[in-house]
Amino acid sequence: MILGYARVSTRDQNLDGQRDALAAAGAGRIFADTITGTARVRPELDRLLTELRHGDVVVVTKYDRLARSLKDLLEIVDLIQTRGAGFRSLGEDIDTTSPAGRLVFHVFASIAQFERERIMERTKEGLEAARKRGRVGGRPPALSPAQKAEVKRMRDEEHRPIPEIAALFKVSEKTIRRVV
Repeated sequence: MILGYARVSTRDQNLDGQRDALAAAGAGRIFADTITGTARVRPELDRLLTELRHGDVVVVTKYDRLARSLKDLLEIVDLIQTRGAGFRSLGEDIDTTSPAGRLVFHVFASIAQFERERIMERTKEGLEAARKRGRVGGRPPALSPAQKAEVKRMRDEEHRPIPEIAALFKVSEKTIRRVV
């Protein structure tokens, strides 16, 4: 059986194009996640791997839909192959059911990892250059200094529970724990 796997990183993105391509490739079932590729727990991918049987083929539109790091990609494809199944990537025309396909797969996976590391390196350099020019990046704090003081007061003097304080300030419990 051909099993398709589709993934997008955010809810703003659409899975339709991947689903159509996987169906055109003969996927009898399609598993889809809306989650970042760096996330280790992906419910639909985990389900696909659990249901995978000898002779099945896992198909993706591009191999970066399956994993973002070379290590993860190799681990997942190795797990697929250990179960007696194959792996195909439509975008890169890779099919690990043949020796030549496995070679091409490893070459492409290495190039993808190199690209990702270069992007991370350039991003780091850009942030460092911006910091040197006085720009501070990152998300603004969830609570102002006055709100933080009030959180501490509510916890220390009124002995209010963290979930209640978090609800009052409309922030996560973790944010409150960091303050107290």
